[in-house]
Amino acid sequence: MSEDVKLRTMEGFTKGVNLGGWISQFDKYDKEHFDTFITKKDIDYIASLGFDHVRVPVDYVLFEEEDGTPKEDGFHYLDNCRAWCAENNLKMLMDLHECYGYSFDPLKDVDREKFFYDDALQARFLNLWKRIAEHFKAYQDQMAFEPLNEVVLMEVAEAWNKVAAEYIKTVRAICPDIYLVIGGVCYSNVQSVPLLDLPMDDKVVYNFHCYEPFIFTHQGAYWVENMPSDFRTTYPKTLAEYRRDGADLAENLAGAIFKEGIGEIGDPFFEDIFAPAIEKAAKDNACLYCGEYGAIDIADPESRLNWMRDIHKAFHRHNIGFALWNYKEKDFGLVDESFAKVADRFIEIL
Repeated sequence: MSEDVKLRTMEGFTKGVNLGGWISQFDKYDKEHFDTFITKKDIDYIASLGFDHVRVPVDYVLFEEEDGTPKEDGFHYLDNCRAWCAENNLKMLMDLHECYGYSFDPLKDVDREKFFYDDALQARFLNLWKRIAEHFKAYQDQMAFEPLNEVVLMEVAEAWNKVAAEYIKTVRAICPDIYLVIGGVCYSNVQSVPLLDLPMDDKVVYNFHCYEPFIFTHQGAYWVENMPSDFRTTYPKTLAEYRRDGADLAENLAGAIFKEGIGEIGDPFFEDIFAPAIEKAAKDNACLYCGEYGAIDIADPESRLNWMRDIHKAFHRHNIGFALWNYKEKDFGLVDESFAKVADRFIEIL
């Protein structure tokens, strides 16, 4: 039974927060935004709250022009962040949120299959990661790398395993001791972890994202297809109620609430949906990490807190590291006004 399983700990990456919206998913390429959105003061504050790491999404456009010409902007901001983290005894996970030729972003009209079968796109992806690995190879004890955020399509699962295996080989030649954090398909859904088939070592980590039940965590989200902007719900409700409300969502977004054998909402729900990933990690002696989880800022604050309390029970019970989405803005901000009423109690849950 997964309830009895305690996994290996991803040392130094047990409780973190995402810096989304800074050098990834920004409105425009704006130096003033990059210089002011996250500063040393933010990292100091994150450390004061008891977090032990930050996950830093960054897009390829900070590292290279569209024609592939290298540039250094991304390294400048990541170097600053790493130094600020070091001053606060924090670790830093660098996540390539978009690469040339691939984006998970539902608001971008891109071919989400092509990258996984295109040798030229993969070569450019691996060459970028060689640059990143060379740049940070002196900081393997402080950092972790995540090759690519949220592979969307189920049908590329086998192709993604091949790309990820080549990524591991490429980065390990430069950084033999750094944590490599790799998620599965279907937006890194936790139930896709068993589909990962990777060359394993002690620092290859299985990654997943969890926004279940999606109809609660993304209620009213403007970017979700078939989601009414005025839809509101609370947590907890019954599984039947969430199934009814989520019936119009696409299958890849509706999530685990429609799976057979899922327990009632609450602690049993997260145990059930995490169980296959926990069993896969235990079998492979791998650490398990939840790189994103959270509930949208228009949700009722008490309901958000109830949801956080339940998901953290499973994290703590099984030694699953985690990084909250998000520190600031992006409709999920920890420090934004909408979460202020319960933020102190959330920090206690950590």
